[in-house]
Amino acid sequence: MRKSQMMRDRLRGLTGWMSTGLMLLSLVACQAPSTDSSVAAEAPGAAAESQATDGPLLITDGTVVTMDATDTIIEDGAVAVADGRIVAVGTASELQAEYASARRVSAGGGIIMPGLINTHTHVPMVLFRGLADDLKLMDWLENHIFPAEAKHVDEEFVRWGTRLACLEMLRGGTTTFVDMYFFEDAIAEEADRCGMRAVVGESLIDFPTPDHKTWDAAVAYTRNFVARWKGHPRITPAVAPHAPYTVSADHLKEAHALAAELEVPLVIHLAEDRTAIERVTKATGFSPVNYLDSLGILDDRVLAAHMVWPSPEEIALLVERDVGVAHNPQSNMKISAGVAPVPAMLAAGVAVGLGTDGAASNNDLDMWEEIDTAAKLHKVTSADATVVSAREALRMATIDGARALDMEAEIGSLEVGKRADVILVGTDGFHQQPSYNAYSLLTYSTKSSDVETVIIEGRVVMEQGQVLTVDAAGVLAKAAEYRDRIAAE
Repeated sequence: MRKSQMMRDRLRGLTGWMSTGLMLLSLVACQAPSTDSSVAAEAPGAAAESQATDGPLLITDGTVVTMDATDTIIEDGAVAVADGRIVAVGTASELQAEYASARRVSAGGGIIMPGLINTHTHVPMVLFRGLADDLKLMDWLENHIFPAEAKHVDEEFVRWGTRLACLEMLRGGTTTFVDMYFFEDAIAEEADRCGMRAVVGESLIDFPTPDHKTWDAAVAYTRNFVARWKGHPRITPAVAPHAPYTVSADHLKEAHALAAELEVPLVIHLAEDRTAIERVTKATGFSPVNYLDSLGILDDRVLAAHMVWPSPEEIALLVERDVGVAHNPQSNMKISAGVAPVPAMLAAGVAVGLGTDGAASNNDLDMWEEIDTAAKLHKVTSADATVVSAREALRMATIDGARALDMEAEIGSLEVGKRADVILVGTDGFHQQPSYNAYSLLTYSTKSSDVETVIIEGRVVMEQGQVLTVDAAGVLAKAAEYRDRIAAE
């Protein structure tokens, strides 16, 4: 188990927020992202209170796939929710009488399961979707993405990009995402308004970025950003040094010290591709994993994105240091980064979650595709059809993703006391018939379009395929404006 008692105690001390009037106000606020400075100054307590739950719910008429430690599946099951938390899981007959007054939410004969957890992305980059394809990582990053960001990324870009990303993720059943980008305070605000759960890390890098021209300015911003959001029931602030090849040793140590002081996670790209490894090794004499360990910053606070090229010895070190890993199979494939040794990491006990990476290198935020790819890709590279089973792939997108984030006590499975992040998945599609096994159905047959209802912190944010917290037409119109502007330059 990853060590996270401090975070768990803090999360357990929080409760859901119940106020229908305030919920309606928050939905109105979601319709148009604001860059007004008064919004940025809003107190975190007010932000939390504006996200009301829907009151007690009883979710019925479906098969409950709990993703708990024993992989319990309950036919004709039910889940009861109150004050943003799960208060009962059992058969429908057991729960219907006890929660007779609760609002009923029907799964329509489908599957009731935990929301998906995207452990690594850069959400505003959806506005760069398809801008630079079929390139190797460093060419893509240094010759296309960094210049595009310098030219186009500002706070308004980040807000609209975040809203488009949240719309896409909610539609596909993602309830939690981990982000590292710029203007993370704006990303946190927009994720909050959309009702999502997020770990949001302000990117720290050694050269000027769209939001900060100096390292010291970025650190000062991060300190204020963390102070604002720490303790929010759904938004967890983080420190996010970009990578060992873009951040100096002294600055990596400073970033880790800041995360330790503020008691928040640290998110970083690590061992992503061979070029990145060669750069770090040439400059330091260490491979990236060993380099962070030599600096004293490889520990249970770290979520390492990609981790494509660890040696067996480094995998053992990841276990020893209790490091979480975000596996991004489709992005890794598209930028030819390689295939991460996920079967070896899972066998060793590394906490491995799934992520999409940004939509500029994927090109979507569809976790169902990542689940399917993770289960199949490693069978090919290992020549072993038994590795990364359907159940294991689904666990990486749920409870193991939560474990990689040190949040397994709060999310990732349907168990009493956990946050009520629940999705209802339809199972009557032609592509899903017939069905013999729930894990097979979900991993190999289910698509994002099969997700029908999404509940986060006990609040229904998507119902029967309709996202309730996002003005989709307005977001799509703005995305088209950005496309025209970027394409014209």
